[in-house]
Amino acid sequence: MKWHKIIVSVLFLAVAFLTACSDDDVFTTSSSYKLAFSESVVNLDTIFSKTPSSTHAFWVYNTSGKSLRCTNVRLENGNQTGFRVNVDGTYLGQEMGYQVQDVEIHAGDSIRVFVELTSPENGAAGPQKVTDNLVFKLESGVEQKVELSAWSWDAVCVRGLVIDKDSVISTKKPLVVYDGITVAEEACLTLSAGTNIYFHENAGIVVKGSLKALGEAGKEVVLRGDRLDKMFDYLPYDLVSGQWQGLHFGTTSYDNVLQFTDIHSTYDGIVCDSSDVEKEKISIEQSTIHNCQGYGLLLNNVKGHIYNSQITNVLNDCVCVNGGDIKINGCTLAQFYPFDSARGATLRFSSVYALLGLKVMNSIITGYADDVLMGVKTDTEKFFNYAFSDCIIRTPKIETEDSVYFTNVVYENVNNTSSNGEKHFNLISADTQHYDFHLAKESEAIAKGNAETIPTVDREGRKRGVKPCIGAFEYVE
Repeated sequence: MKWHKIIVSVLFLAVAFLTACSDDDVFTTSSSYKLAFSESVVNLDTIFSKTPSSTHAFWVYNTSGKSLRCTNVRLENGNQTGFRVNVDGTYLGQEMGYQVQDVEIHAGDSIRVFVELTSPENGAAGPQKVTDNLVFKLESGVEQKVELSAWSWDAVCVRGLVIDKDSVISTKKPLVVYDGITVAEEACLTLSAGTNIYFHENAGIVVKGSLKALGEAGKEVVLRGDRLDKMFDYLPYDLVSGQWQGLHFGTTSYDNVLQFTDIHSTYDGIVCDSSDVEKEKISIEQSTIHNCQGYGLLLNNVKGHIYNSQITNVLNDCVCVNGGDIKINGCTLAQFYPFDSARGATLRFSSVYALLGLKVMNSIITGYADDVLMGVKTDTEKFFNYAFSDCIIRTPKIETEDSVYFTNVVYENVNNTSSNGEKHFNLISADTQHYDFHLAKESEAIAKGNAETIPTVDREGRKRGVKPCIGAFEYVE
């Protein structure tokens, strides 16, 4: 009798267990039970046509209390739009089929879906919207949809471009560069006003001949990375440094001109190799170099000038002058690089090569640190000539015999560390990575420039006033 009771109990538990398993495997066909989604619309931002997007993921949840089976999950437009989807390990999209059958999601369970897009060319001048729906059809007949959306922009793509004769790039479409552009020694590459070039991760421009970026006010030449999407919801890749490789001017390169040119989010902005200092290496006017993971402007024993330009926020030095003959006038040099506290100086100069002359006029030199100006005489046998006039500099006041090299200079109050030079500008936001280096009304730079020595126009081509402002931008109320 005792053994009989034990056997009955075991059988009862086994039946209960099997019944429970059976309940879990019952897929409801009631239309009142539905799926839930972490996103109702999947936005992939803007991409270039024929170029794969980054991958976006979302979740599909079954919180209904009953197991659900999708008789199919499909792209509503088939394989026409270029979307590719991975649903619980099965791919949908062009050349993969556009639907998957019998996707099961048990009660309380979930699956993850991955979405990418390689859109075809659309033939339009600007970005065009691309949409599709990912349709989940339940056994009940209920259809639920998640919208897939992106903007696709036709572009001209080149790979490993070599310029071996005088050439002009002028295109209404963006130019996307893979593996870089090389300008041969005897060649000149001209970038026309309004040209936009988007560089892939390892791409940049190596110049052995000459480069002329001839932007105009309102039609600037823009050199930037090719990522149009976002790292985070609040942070586009375009605001992240190190996206491409920048400009490198070799030893044989001379007569380079950059005007109304915007270079940003690169590794090194501009690097110039040592050359004959009797010949002009580079002229930079009305231009911007911003947010670099290396140097902003590295000048090694060259002759050049930088007028009415903004060079800001880099990991190493905003401007580093190792010898040569350099003139800087009407510029804003500011070091507020947000990604690393071990950032370099705003302006560094040395006698690694003979410093025949560094002349800095009517410029703001500021940043987070108490001292952002670094002069290093590395070789006592070489020339080390420099002069600053009519500038605002964040550095301790020069009281030694070196003070003869500083004329009519305003030394920022370095004891007021809470301001860190930020008071000069409209916006310095490390949190959002947004910066506006136009002058704020509180800036000491307003109406303090030398009208006799400062260039006649500012960074934006605006005519300077009778009492001009120090820095790249005239103050506008």
